[in-house]
Amino acid sequence: MRLADLDYPLPEELIAQAPETERTAARLLLLDRASGRVAHHRVADLPALLQPGDLLVLNDTRVIPARVRVRRPSGARLELVFVRRCGSDAEWEVLVRGTPRPAEPVHLPGAAGQWLEPLGDGRWRLRIEMDGPVLAWLARVGEVPLPPYIRRPSGPDAADVERYQTVYARVPGAVAAPTAGLHLTSALLDALGAAGVACASLTLHVGPGTFLPIRTEDLARHAMLPEPYDIPAATVAAVGAARAAGRRVVAVGTTTVRALESAAASGPLRAGPGEASLFIRPGHPFRVVDVLLTNFHLPRSTLLALVAAFAGWETVRAAYGEAVRCGYRFYSFGDAMLLT
Repeated sequence: MRLADLDYPLPEELIAQAPETERTAARLLLLDRASGRVAHHRVADLPALLQPGDLLVLNDTRVIPARVRVRRPSGARLELVFVRRCGSDAEWEVLVRGTPRPAEPVHLPGAAGQWLEPLGDGRWRLRIEMDGPVLAWLARVGEVPLPPYIRRPSGPDAADVERYQTVYARVPGAVAAPTAGLHLTSALLDALGAAGVACASLTLHVGPGTFLPIRTEDLARHAMLPEPYDIPAATVAAVGAARAAGRRVVAVGTTTVRALESAAASGPLRAGPGEASLFIRPGHPFRVVDVLLTNFHLPRSTLLALVAAFAGWETVRAAYGEAVRCGYRFYSFGDAMLLT
């Protein structure tokens, strides 16, 4: 499969700029990947659409206010997204919108920094001098790192801070939300439990590996940047029990899929920390996940390649065409699909 194959027409007005007022009111396109049949529902219908005994696996990463606006010595402005520590809290990997130079100082709000070296794909290593931990500083000065297709001329507002976060977010470290989980509420999770659907969790900190574009026409030549994950032993046990009993593993979001499939890439599913650098594209043999809840993704993206691998590209492309015809809302604040 080539990059040009992962394309589809999308009217710009279908790119959601804000979420539904109620999380569970988002539309839900049900796709049977064996037959290609689609049906139209709401996320609130999930307790009736999933089966008793299903195991729902959630990504409990928490989005940090990672976007910071800084100045060069000349006064020119740069925009940074703090991705993760480079060994210690004094050095961080950041995404930069602009053109820094090695050894050049950078003026941070209430702190100082110095560029160390470029890491490729717009990423730099930055040394930071400040009092206290960087995460606490980001909580004071940072912004929610909304995707660029969500336009906020004055920056994110209070509603974005609340809605660009899952209700079960627990472990800080993501620079983008695991967006399929944005549709779920505590009440819906309780209703799923009452319907016999069990829940388990893992952590994958969403970073550039998920959202950087594919820049090679041959998908086999694209290398995913690694993203850290951690899978509790209890989740591994729950997955093992479900599969042994013939029950389904339902992944909430592509990041959950990548964590599970990465941890099972060389044998049985393993508990503990790791790094997901697996590029899931058509031809991937799925070892863990049976059902996928996900949003509608950008053309030519690694996320769309994963969905194409899960259900077959022609089936997915036809379902996306139906979603466009029916006016579904796309991308992070948009509607959802359930691929069974």
